[in-house]
Amino acid sequence: MTANERKHAKQHILETARVIISKKGYSAVGLNEVLSAAHVPKGSFYHYFGSKDLFGVAMLEAYFDEYLENMTRIFERKGLNDAQKLGLYWQHWIDNQTGKTDAGNCLAVKLGAEVADLSEPMRLALQRGTSRIIDVLAASISRGIEERSIRADESPQRTAFRLYAVWLGASVMAKITRTTAPFDEALSMTETVLNHPD
Repeated sequence: MTANERKHAKQHILETARVIISKKGYSAVGLNEVLSAAHVPKGSFYHYFGSKDLFGVAMLEAYFDEYLENMTRIFERKGLNDAQKLGLYWQHWIDNQTGKTDAGNCLAVKLGAEVADLSEPMRLALQRGTSRIIDVLAASISRGIEERSIRADESPQRTAFRLYAVWLGASVMAKITRTTAPFDEALSMTETVLNHPD
């Protein structure tokens, strides 16, 4: 098997697992289910990942890389100020969590509470990934302040952290209530925090 074929096979396992785990959670999914769905022998799994924890880390890293690429596309759009770009980002979040896109559930939402207490390597992967997201949000807030499309009382980094935490919480509450009301509250709070000028 060539290096390219190995990379493709590893990616195939990760993509297959992500679909299953985004629906069921990490603990509820056994390796046999993933490998059967991916049509891969168990020996190959351990060749690529070494352990279920390392597999979880690889899956989260691949997820966050893709997530950040999608974020970059939003924040590099021409003809919009950063307040508008942030608005697009929040709407994409809502669409993703309410099933209006085929992107699948956010693994940070789905796995955050579940694996943080089970796997230190996966917790650290989640921390690294969410920190990258917060950094992108902070950069956008900073640009928005400079262009006067955003006003914020706290530093861009602190503001981004607070907003990301609000949206994670809204996603959990939306699952509990099975309504979009938590996202309405998150949008209202976001507008208050960013104090969008008219």
